[in-house]
Amino acid sequence: MSSLSSTAAGRWFSPPSPVTAPITDPRLRRLVGTEVLVVLTVTLGLSALRSALSLIDAVLQPVPLNQQEVALNAPQAQAGLVDLALQLTRVLQLVGWGALGAYLLIRAGVALRDVGLDRRRPGRDALGAAGLAALIGVPGLGLYLVARAIGVSLTVEPSTLGDTWWRLPVLILSAAANAWAEEVVMLGYLITRLRQLGWSENRSLVAQALLRGSYHLYQGLGGFIGNIVMGLVFGRVWQRTNRLWMQIGAHTLIDVVAFIGYAALAGKVGWLP
Repeated sequence: MSSLSSTAAGRWFSPPSPVTAPITDPRLRRLVGTEVLVVLTVTLGLSALRSALSLIDAVLQPVPLNQQEVALNAPQAQAGLVDLALQLTRVLQLVGWGALGAYLLIRAGVALRDVGLDRRRPGRDALGAAGLAALIGVPGLGLYLVARAIGVSLTVEPSTLGDTWWRLPVLILSAAANAWAEEVVMLGYLITRLRQLGWSENRSLVAQALLRGSYHLYQGLGGFIGNIVMGLVFGRVWQRTNRLWMQIGAHTLIDVVAFIGYAALAGKVGWLP
């Protein structure tokens, strides 16, 4: 279905705002399509290309994938304060990506409340975030361990930062910035713009899920599949509830547990690579 105006669609998805209805003007459609391509090129779409190339390089190495390592939060400089500055620069970049998506929606006449970025129901959003985090986080860890065991995923190290005074706050900021960038761009921005281009809800959902999986290809097959599933679940929940803070909160919780949990448990438990 290309529109949410039908009775059947209304049962399954949040009613559309007039500003997110399909655009009929050909010139405006071309401009919106170009905007989407530009945004993805400078943000997560470019990350997907780099990630795919990284996986190709890993596959071509003589060492099996599960014997290769990739760090999500690694030192960027030898000098401690310079490293801190570079870590915060990366956080700022991610915040900027999400802000770009939000800004372009506002410029297009889409209020942030139209995509669920408001403060009307913080308690329910928090509970929803916790539920989504549990739904995705635990099976996701299992999928990663299985994929690594059968040799189709790299060994992912969520953090290799040294035990510095700023490690904990930087890991939390990194988790929140990742969540903000991915969920605002992939769900709030991309699916809204695809709706305006006349894409169906299912087609938009699958497209953003595949892109989400693609920019995690550097982790191997486990990261690719796991994030596709995450994208499908997060996207469908957003389409039905129109509450984006739930996905941002859930994503933040998942990453905080992964980053800090790994930093605390690495080398102390046998099941953690």
